[in-house]
Amino acid sequence: MKDAILAHLRYGLGKDASHSSVYDWRMALSHALRDRAVDHWIPSTQTTYARKAKRVYYLSMEFLIGRLVEDMAANLGATEEARAALAELGQDFDTLVRDEPDAALGNGGLGRLAACFMDSLATLGIPAMGYGIRYEHGLFEQDFVDGQQIEKPETWLSQKHAWEFERPEVQYSITFGGHVEHHDGRAHWHPHETVFATAHDTPVIGWQGRWGNTLRLWSAQPVKIFDLASFNRGDYLAASRSEALARTICRVLYPDDTTETGKELRLKQEYFFTAASIQDLIRRFLVTHDDIRRLDEAAAIQLNDTHPAIAGPELVRLLVDVHGLGMGEAIDLARRCLGYTNHTLLPEALERWPEWLFGRVLPRHLEIIREIEATQQAEFAGSPRILDHGNVQMGELAFIMAHKVNGVSALHTDLVKQTLFSDLHRIHPTRIINQTNGITPRRWLHTCNPALSGLITGAIGDGWVADLEQLKALKGKTGDAAFLSDFMAAKRHNKERLSNWVQQTLGQSIDPDAMFDVQIKRIHEYKRQHMNILETIALWNEMKANPGAGWQPRVKIFGGKAAPGYHVAKEIIHLINDVATVINNDPATKDLLQIVYPPNYNVTMAEMLIPAADLSEQISTAGKEASGTGNMKFALNGALTIGTLDGANVEIREHVGAENFFLFGLTAQEIMEARKQPGFARATIEKSPRMQRVLQQIAEGRFSPGDASRYHGFVGNLWDHDYFCVSLDFDNYYDTQRRADEAFGHRDAWAAMALTNTAGMGWFSSDRTIQGYARDIWDVGPADAKTLEKTG
Repeated sequence: MKDAILAHLRYGLGKDASHSSVYDWRMALSHALRDRAVDHWIPSTQTTYARKAKRVYYLSMEFLIGRLVEDMAANLGATEEARAALAELGQDFDTLVRDEPDAALGNGGLGRLAACFMDSLATLGIPAMGYGIRYEHGLFEQDFVDGQQIEKPETWLSQKHAWEFERPEVQYSITFGGHVEHHDGRAHWHPHETVFATAHDTPVIGWQGRWGNTLRLWSAQPVKIFDLASFNRGDYLAASRSEALARTICRVLYPDDTTETGKELRLKQEYFFTAASIQDLIRRFLVTHDDIRRLDEAAAIQLNDTHPAIAGPELVRLLVDVHGLGMGEAIDLARRCLGYTNHTLLPEALERWPEWLFGRVLPRHLEIIREIEATQQAEFAGSPRILDHGNVQMGELAFIMAHKVNGVSALHTDLVKQTLFSDLHRIHPTRIINQTNGITPRRWLHTCNPALSGLITGAIGDGWVADLEQLKALKGKTGDAAFLSDFMAAKRHNKERLSNWVQQTLGQSIDPDAMFDVQIKRIHEYKRQHMNILETIALWNEMKANPGAGWQPRVKIFGGKAAPGYHVAKEIIHLINDVATVINNDPATKDLLQIVYPPNYNVTMAEMLIPAADLSEQISTAGKEASGTGNMKFALNGALTIGTLDGANVEIREHVGAENFFLFGLTAQEIMEARKQPGFARATIEKSPRMQRVLQQIAEGRFSPGDASRYHGFVGNLWDHDYFCVSLDFDNYYDTQRRADEAFGHRDAWAAMALTNTAGMGWFSSDRTIQGYARDIWDVGPADAKTLEKTG
């Protein structure tokens, strides 16, 4: 390892040890580890080709992979070797780990799930390729100015990405616009714009290096790099127009789509990476097969949400227009290949494109969608339409073109059947199935929480890292005083680490003996960060009114970004920061209650916050959260959950025990019934003096001095609308928080409850989830001999 690091330093970076920066050492270490990854990666690919093994193709707009140095070293079993080699060279492994930028390839749970699934696919030895976009700037870097979110471009690619291999020879033409002509019995698409999709490959190595898969990200390249004639005429913008179009496609994740140009760009992005991926997998199929009609025997294509739903029409287009299949045969074959994962019950999150815009960007695909709809209507009269009121409904398209549609928690899947796709479920009663989400224990316990993972390994061995169900053995330790003491010492270590980071980063002092109460996720009304901050104000009021009541000290920690065009979510961020300014500076309560909101929440921050959390906030409006995976990460790391019966909370509570979960709030059915009552919010608030007082304080400008009207719209919405039912759950939430305070005061009992959470989380491994997909949707198995022998 030492020789490899020095060789890369010298020959890859052109540096000697005495003149190398932290960046140089980190790149040399990364390439030394990447070399070892390649030694597993290439044989895995060769084995897949040799056995003509079926591959999984996972299409996702996001792959939130985070930093890879530590992850790759752990999966290769090289962490201690790398640490020792660097120490001999006078370098610190942890310093190099911290120097790596977070890959800005996602936003939240959707992208982190995709990364977990790639880890599990490799660990289980299932041949797979992840397909996405190589974003130049990703989502955005979040900063706060006067408490308001400010978006700045992510700059993760200002340094070379150490882990990828550029594949300039893997390039596909992606076309947009133009018109379609029909002659000779064929359709001929004459596009107006063309860009090239070029591949960048990152190896994904499973636990103990058993197998290697590929994350292939596409970057857009211009067909004509530079128009010299335009430049020489003085038209400098025209000279670079083709390059500008290409760079725009891959520049930003989720561009603001409140404008027509924003909508068009998002549609182009989705088609760009999906079309490149479908062309790529067909090309790979034809290397070892000669009959395109058997594509489903070698390719399982999974659509992660509706973003790649255009895969159905694109695959049909290639089968019909290029390979000569009939339309009906092509639709049937495409359906046998495609699976669709639904991640949301929110109607606005199921993409709909104006038909005129869709036809302008993808005219041939609009024709094919009409054919798909006509075929569906001919077979199932009265079936829900894909083209409806001038819109192309991508949820319906994804459902109709998939042979299986899965929800991501038991409750969510039931609601998908009952509400979202009820008519399609009636027509296709066996198509919707459940695959409850999971998380990889390699990243989300073994590497991010060494204090706890070392304790667990010392007690039950290290087999749990690849078989999380082995954590059940820890249940026998809940009465072991010495083990519980060690368990809480690990938690204390993580809280001290976080406290030091908050002091260094934000200049804020927090007490590691206080309860660390954490809500980290995308900012959205249904996730109800605003209910959390309203409860915080109510707690502050009570602390001031009754200073001698023996309050449990708390640190309220928030993390998350709001979409640039989502006004209410950005208003919630502003309110949290405004409230923090007042409460954190109140001398009467500052030792009892603090609010911490570090900007730019990402994977690396999560790896520090989650192990330090005592209480996990999973407080979404029941029936709105599909699953959640943060809830799993917190519980696995020994945090207790305060939450509603929503998403995977339901299953977590079943596995850890109702007595170890702080449940509050109405059920999804009760929420739906309550909404039917006119004026339910106002009537509820009028019965809650506590909530009335909080809203009055906000409305009077208590937290926005100099701008008393700042939150009038926010407060008015809660009184008059409150679609996400904060008012209905608020008092129950407040009371349940006080039960959590009481429980935290009994430290031995709390320790036993926290350990029971960790011990009960084995079922929530993404390895289990992927085994379910492989069995129920993809019809695939391991391709390597070691994993075949291990799994039978």
